[in-house]
Amino acid sequence: MTDASGGESTTSPDARLSERPDWIYLLREFEALFRHGSAGGSKAIRTHRKAVRDRLSAVIAADGGFVEQTPITKPVTAHFNRALDVGERGAMQGMARALRQVRDRLTWEYGYEKVPPALARKYAYCEILGPRGPILADRLILGFVLFAPNTTYPQHSHKSIEESYISISGAWSENNAAVYAPGSLILNRPGDEHRITTGELEPCLLAYAWVGTPEALTAPGMKLTAPKRKRAGA
Repeated sequence: MTDASGGESTTSPDARLSERPDWIYLLREFEALFRHGSAGGSKAIRTHRKAVRDRLSAVIAADGGFVEQTPITKPVTAHFNRALDVGERGAMQGMARALRQVRDRLTWEYGYEKVPPALARKYAYCEILGPRGPILADRLILGFVLFAPNTTYPQHSHKSIEESYISISGAWSENNAAVYAPGSLILNRPGDEHRITTGELEPCLLAYAWVGTPEALTAPGMKLTAPKRKRAGA
Protein backbone atom coordinates (compact mmCIF):
# COMPACT_ATOMS: atom_id res chain seq x y z
CA MET A 1 0.00 0.00 0.00
CA THR A 2 1.21 3.52 -0.77
CA ASP A 3 0.60 6.29 1.72
CA ALA A 4 -0.19 9.97 1.17
CA SER A 5 3.43 10.91 0.54
CA GLY A 6 4.06 8.22 -2.05
CA GLY A 7 5.97 5.84 0.24
CA GLU A 8 5.21 2.31 1.30
CA SER A 9 3.10 1.86 4.43
CA THR A 10 1.75 -1.20 6.19
CA THR A 11 -1.08 0.75 7.86
CA SER A 12 -4.47 0.28 6.20
CA PRO A 13 -6.53 3.50 5.94
CA ASP A 14 -10.12 3.63 7.14
CA ALA A 15 -10.98 6.74 5.12
CA ARG A 16 -9.57 9.43 2.87
CA LEU A 17 -8.26 12.62 4.44
CA SER A 18 -10.94 14.67 2.65
CA GLU A 19 -13.57 12.79 4.66
CA ARG A 20 -12.17 14.20 7.92
CA PRO A 21 -12.57 18.01 7.64
CA ASP A 22 -11.68 18.75 11.27
CA TRP A 23 -8.26 17.21 10.69
CA ILE A 24 -7.79 19.12 7.42
CA TYR A 25 -8.46 22.38 9.27
CA LEU A 26 -5.83 21.39 11.82
CA LEU A 27 -3.33 20.75 9.02
CA ARG A 28 -4.09 24.16 7.56
CA GLU A 29 -3.18 25.72 10.88
CA PHE A 30 0.15 23.90 10.75
CA GLU A 31 0.67 25.17 7.22
CA ALA A 32 -0.02 28.73 8.39
CA LEU A 33 2.47 28.37 11.25
CA PHE A 34 5.25 27.41 8.88
CA ARG A 35 4.30 29.92 6.18
CA HIS A 36 3.64 33.18 8.03
CA GLY A 37 6.04 33.02 10.96
CA SER A 38 9.46 34.66 10.74
CA ALA A 39 12.69 32.76 10.11
CA GLY A 40 14.52 35.47 12.06
CA GLY A 41 17.14 35.78 9.34
CA SER A 42 18.19 32.13 9.71
CA LYS A 43 18.76 30.29 6.45
CA ALA A 44 18.51 26.94 8.25
CA ILE A 45 15.11 27.82 9.73
CA ARG A 46 13.88 29.19 6.41
CA THR A 47 14.90 25.95 4.67
CA HIS A 48 13.23 23.84 7.37
CA ARG A 49 10.01 25.82 7.18
CA LYS A 50 9.85 25.33 3.42
CA ALA A 51 10.51 21.60 3.74
CA VAL A 52 7.62 21.26 6.22
CA ARG A 53 5.28 23.27 3.97
CA ASP A 54 6.20 21.34 0.83
CA ARG A 55 5.77 17.92 2.44
CA LEU A 56 2.55 18.93 4.14
CA SER A 57 1.13 20.35 0.90
CA ALA A 58 1.91 17.05 -0.83
CA VAL A 59 -0.03 15.12 1.82
CA ILE A 60 -3.08 17.39 1.54
CA ALA A 61 -3.03 17.37 -2.27
CA ALA A 62 -2.74 13.57 -2.43
CA ASP A 63 -5.85 13.18 -0.24
CA GLY A 64 -4.25 10.13 1.28
CA GLY A 65 -5.32 7.70 3.94
CA PHE A 66 -6.73 8.40 7.38
CA VAL A 67 -6.51 5.73 10.11
CA GLU A 68 -8.98 5.76 12.98
CA GLN A 69 -7.14 5.39 16.27
CA THR A 70 -8.23 4.63 19.79
CA PRO A 71 -8.13 7.78 21.93
CA ILE A 72 -5.72 7.46 24.85
CA THR A 73 -5.14 9.86 27.72
CA LYS A 74 -2.24 10.18 30.14
CA PRO A 75 -2.06 11.87 33.56
CA VAL A 76 -0.71 15.09 32.02
CA THR A 77 -3.80 15.48 29.84
CA ALA A 78 -5.57 16.78 32.95
CA HIS A 79 -3.75 20.01 32.00
CA PHE A 80 -4.87 19.93 28.36
CA ASN A 81 -8.02 22.03 28.69
CA ARG A 82 -6.09 24.73 30.54
CA ALA A 83 -3.42 24.77 27.82
CA LEU A 84 -6.10 25.19 25.16
CA ASP A 85 -7.87 27.92 27.14
CA VAL A 86 -4.65 29.93 27.44
CA GLY A 87 -3.78 29.27 23.79
CA GLU A 88 -7.15 30.54 22.60
CA ARG A 89 -6.51 33.88 24.29
CA GLY A 90 -3.11 34.39 22.66
CA ALA A 91 -1.30 34.60 19.36
CA MET A 92 -1.84 30.91 18.56
CA GLN A 93 -5.62 30.98 18.96
CA GLY A 94 -6.32 29.50 15.52
CA MET A 95 -4.27 26.40 16.23
CA ALA A 96 -5.66 26.05 19.76
CA ARG A 97 -9.24 26.21 18.48
CA ALA A 98 -8.62 23.71 15.67
CA LEU A 99 -6.97 21.34 18.13
CA ARG A 100 -9.91 21.62 20.52
CA GLN A 101 -12.18 20.21 17.78
CA VAL A 102 -10.28 16.90 17.76
CA ARG A 103 -9.18 16.77 21.41
CA ASP A 104 -11.36 13.71 22.19
CA ARG A 105 -9.78 11.74 19.32
CA LEU A 106 -6.11 12.11 20.21
CA THR A 107 -3.79 9.23 21.13
CA TRP A 108 -1.35 10.42 23.81
CA GLU A 109 1.88 8.45 24.19
CA TYR A 110 5.22 8.44 26.02
CA GLY A 111 7.49 7.07 23.31
CA TYR A 112 9.40 4.65 25.58
CA GLU A 113 8.65 1.39 27.33
CA LYS A 114 9.99 2.63 30.68
CA VAL A 115 9.22 6.17 31.80
CA PRO A 116 10.31 7.59 35.16
CA PRO A 117 7.18 7.90 37.34
CA ALA A 118 7.66 11.65 37.84
CA LEU A 119 7.93 12.27 34.09
CA ALA A 120 4.98 9.96 33.35
CA ARG A 121 2.74 12.34 35.29
CA LYS A 122 4.04 15.47 33.57
CA TYR A 123 4.55 14.70 29.88
CA ALA A 124 2.99 13.06 26.83
CA TYR A 125 2.85 13.59 23.07
CA CYS A 126 0.40 12.84 20.28
CA GLU A 127 1.13 12.49 16.58
CA ILE A 128 -1.46 13.68 14.10
CA LEU A 129 0.46 12.99 10.87
CA GLY A 130 3.14 10.44 10.15
CA PRO A 131 3.85 6.83 9.19
CA ARG A 132 1.48 5.53 11.91
CA GLY A 133 -1.28 8.05 11.30
CA PRO A 134 -3.93 9.00 11.97
CA ILE A 135 -3.06 11.08 8.86
CA LEU A 136 -0.66 8.95 6.86
CA ALA A 137 2.64 10.38 5.60
CA ASP A 138 6.15 8.97 5.39
CA ARG A 139 8.46 12.00 5.04
CA LEU A 140 6.99 14.25 7.72
CA ILE A 141 5.69 13.86 11.28
CA LEU A 142 3.50 16.51 12.91
CA GLY A 143 2.16 16.44 16.43
CA PHE A 144 1.92 18.04 19.84
CA VAL A 145 3.72 17.60 23.15
CA LEU A 146 2.13 18.63 26.44
CA PHE A 147 4.04 19.41 29.63
CA ALA A 148 2.67 20.07 33.09
CA PRO A 149 3.91 23.16 34.94
CA ASN A 150 7.42 22.96 36.37
CA THR A 151 8.58 20.07 34.16
CA THR A 152 12.08 19.18 33.03
CA TYR A 153 12.36 16.93 29.99
CA PRO A 154 15.82 15.31 29.97
CA GLN A 155 18.66 16.06 27.58
CA HIS A 156 18.29 14.06 24.37
CA SER A 157 18.88 14.06 20.63
CA HIS A 158 17.46 12.49 17.48
CA LYS A 159 19.57 10.83 14.80
CA SER A 160 18.84 11.70 11.15
CA ILE A 161 15.81 13.84 12.05
CA GLU A 162 15.46 17.61 11.85
CA GLU A 163 13.01 18.82 14.49
CA SER A 164 11.25 22.08 15.27
CA TYR A 165 8.99 23.18 18.10
CA ILE A 166 6.49 26.04 18.00
CA SER A 167 4.90 27.09 21.27
CA ILE A 168 1.08 27.13 21.22
CA SER A 169 0.53 27.85 24.92
CA GLY A 170 2.82 28.51 27.86
CA ALA A 171 6.43 29.59 28.26
CA TRP A 172 9.40 27.22 28.07
CA SER A 173 13.16 27.16 27.64
CA GLU A 174 15.59 24.93 25.78
CA ASN A 175 19.00 24.22 27.29
CA ASN A 176 18.33 27.04 29.78
CA ALA A 177 19.33 29.50 27.05
CA ALA A 178 16.25 31.71 26.81
CA VAL A 179 12.50 31.86 27.51
CA TYR A 180 10.24 31.25 24.50
CA ALA A 181 6.68 32.54 24.25
CA PRO A 182 3.79 31.31 22.08
CA GLY A 183 4.65 31.62 18.39
CA SER A 184 8.38 31.06 18.92
CA LEU A 185 10.06 28.44 16.71
CA ILE A 186 13.12 26.47 17.82
CA LEU A 187 15.05 24.30 15.36
CA ASN A 188 17.14 21.27 16.35
CA ARG A 189 19.32 19.75 13.65
CA PRO A 190 20.04 15.99 13.60
CA GLY A 191 22.11 15.08 16.62
CA ASP A 192 21.58 18.38 18.44
CA GLU A 193 21.19 17.78 22.17
CA HIS A 194 18.35 19.65 23.83
CA ARG A 195 16.68 19.81 27.23
CA ILE A 196 13.27 21.39 27.87
CA THR A 197 12.01 23.11 30.99
CA THR A 198 8.61 24.73 31.50
CA GLY A 199 7.22 27.54 33.63
CA GLU A 200 6.15 27.08 37.21
CA LEU A 201 2.45 28.01 36.96
CA GLU A 202 1.02 27.05 33.56
CA PRO A 203 1.17 23.97 31.31
CA CYS A 204 3.07 24.20 28.06
CA LEU A 205 1.76 22.94 24.71
CA LEU A 206 4.18 22.71 21.79
CA ALA A 207 3.53 21.81 18.16
CA TYR A 208 6.38 19.88 16.61
CA ALA A 209 7.52 18.89 13.13
CA TRP A 210 10.01 16.17 12.25
CA VAL A 211 11.56 16.07 8.78
CA GLY A 212 13.54 13.06 7.64
CA THR A 213 13.71 10.04 5.37
CA PRO A 214 10.97 7.40 5.51
CA GLU A 215 13.42 5.03 7.21
CA ALA A 216 14.32 7.56 9.92
CA LEU A 217 10.72 8.56 10.62
CA THR A 218 9.39 5.00 10.71
CA ALA A 219 11.77 4.11 13.57
CA PRO A 220 12.94 7.48 14.92
CA GLY A 221 14.36 6.48 18.27
CA MET A 222 15.92 8.90 20.71
CA LYS A 223 19.24 9.13 22.50
CA LEU A 224 19.06 10.24 26.12
CA THR A 225 22.16 12.00 27.38
CA ALA A 226 23.37 11.35 30.91
CA PRO A 227 23.70 14.53 33.01
CA LYS A 228 27.24 15.85 33.04
CA ARG A 229 28.89 15.71 36.43
CA LYS A 230 30.40 18.87 37.80
CA ARG A 231 34.14 18.93 37.84
CA ALA A 232 35.84 18.92 41.22
CA GLY A 233 36.20 22.46 42.48
CA ALA A 234 33.75 23.84 39.92
